[in-house]
Amino acid sequence: MEIKTEEVNYFKNINGYLASPNKEGSYGGVVMIHENRGLNEGIKEYAEKLAEEGYLVLAIDLFQGETVPTVAEGMALMAKFDQGEGIENMRAAVAYLREKGAHKVGSIGWCFGGAQSLKLATSGEQMNGTVIYYGRLVADKEELSRIKWPVLGIFAGNDGHITPEHVEEFKKNLDELGIENDITIYPGVDHAFANPSNPQFAPKETEDAWNKTLEFLKKNLK
Repeated sequence: MEIKTEEVNYFKNINGYLASPNKEGSYGGVVMIHENRGLNEGIKEYAEKLAEEGYLVLAIDLFQGETVPTVAEGMALMAKFDQGEGIENMRAAVAYLREKGAHKVGSIGWCFGGAQSLKLATSGEQMNGTVIYYGRLVADKEELSRIKWPVLGIFAGNDGHITPEHVEEFKKNLDELGIENDITIYPGVDHAFANPSNPQFAPKETEDAWNKTLEFLKKNLK
């Protein structure tokens, strides 16, 4: 599908990257949330890739225009990140997509962005789907109980931070709360395996995870 892209102001003085089908129609909206490197070209390419599937995609900026090339610099950006402001930012992105005509809205994020995708889901915002790629998880069942829609989780078997044990506890809590979920732990791959710029990039697992993502979004946002 042919798409168009533009930089848009959606929250205070913050700009995001909007990718959308270049054709009138009714589309689902997706809030796309970057890793700890910021809203870089890699995330913009993912926004374009998803827009080609027929979605209004707003790749948001939680780091106020800053992008960095290294993990250490990314950790420094995370250290000064204000979570309360971040939730306002994400909820403004949801409102922006609805104003643009999105009939349903979901979110997707990787790493830091995966954690934020879950934070958006537990913020009180009403959504239609949440996608988490190896983001830090919430264990508190009361917080998780705010989610009233399906969750897709993509995780790495060798992740030393978001471990399989954490993921299994997360799934158990979702199941006990009656929250529809599809959780996959890919064995033999490490954190951030779906990032092509990562030395531990795993193309086969990334392709499978992306196909799962497209199926999930089609089911819940179309």
